[in-house]
Amino acid sequence: MLRRLFLGLVIGLLMGGLVAAGLVAGLHITTFMGTGGAVLAYLTAALTGVLTGLVAGKPIWASGAKIEAGLKAFFGALLAAGLMFALRQWAGGFHPPITALTPEDLPVGDLPAAALPIIAALLGGFFELDNTGGGPEDAKKGESSGAKKRIAAGEEKTNGQSKSRVLEDDDEGEAEQAVAAAPKRAKR
Repeated sequence: MLRRLFLGLVIGLLMGGLVAAGLVAGLHITTFMGTGGAVLAYLTAALTGVLTGLVAGKPIWASGAKIEAGLKAFFGALLAAGLMFALRQWAGGFHPPITALTPEDLPVGDLPAAALPIIAALLGGFFELDNTGGGPEDAKKGESSGAKKRIAAGEEKTNGQSKSRVLEDDDEGEAEQAVAAAPKRAKR
């Protein structure tokens, strides 16, 4: 569990760092100050939450993870905007020493290079802890529980309901006969 939490924190730091690097180095936005600073802060936090939701936990490219990743992305955007609000509202007393990038000593909620990696790391840790499995350990547990059981085609009753039974591996010959006999009965 600690390994999973650490992995989520690292993935979140990377995602938040990439978005912050895109803002600072690419767009030259070093602070969330000015007329549109708050709007930009919440929008980039939501974007960071979406990207973290798509990658952390079960990533979107994993088998059968499209819906889960979509839900994580949606709620990641909401949670990230809420975390940005919390950073801007209540963490105003914390002034990280990033004076090389910023013109003055600003609170953490106004610095994309500090706020976005923090938000993404928290979300990444949460999403990675929420991922409940699908790893090699779970596959080994499923294999050791016993042989897979098949269900044979049942006999057709007069009221349209069919009766089925569970076949074991030694009943394979009977299953083939039952499947071959099923179309003959259906032609009545």
